[in-house]
Amino acid sequence: MIDHDGYRPNVGIILSNDEGKVFWARRVGQNAWQFPQGGIDGKESPEQAMYRELEEETGLKPHDVEVLGCTREWLKYRLPKRYVRRNQQPVCVGQKQIWYMLRMVGKESAVDLSVGDKPEFDHWCWIDYWEPSRQVIFFKRKVYSLALKELHPLLEKA
Repeated sequence: MIDHDGYRPNVGIILSNDEGKVFWARRVGQNAWQFPQGGIDGKESPEQAMYRELEEETGLKPHDVEVLGCTREWLKYRLPKRYVRRNQQPVCVGQKQIWYMLRMVGKESAVDLSVGDKPEFDHWCWIDYWEPSRQVIFFKRKVYSLALKELHPLLEKA
């Protein structure tokens, strides 16, 4: 589902632990790290997509996390021209995302990166809160910074 401006609706997930560190995962077979994220299917709400993506990518279920909140607006990023697949219709120029701040309330042992049909990640760790905006692929850095900045007060209240 691509909107009229060429953006694919998506959710991003910032999962924190009790020390304020965040879940950081490496994409299978790559040296590319990111937060869990994924597309919103058909009639799914962003929250439904968030829970589905959380389980598909991390193995975590709703009882393993507490939702602290989400971004007020869609945050968008454009793909660099070399990543745009012009042979697909409609053409997707980037993603618009609702970001969720979650806190882990279950056990870390519940994390299972191999639960989905096609695992996206092969390794994960906890890292300092602001580090992802410096480490993620260059074209996602602004969106990561905006999401982390907007959602940080929720983490401080938790």
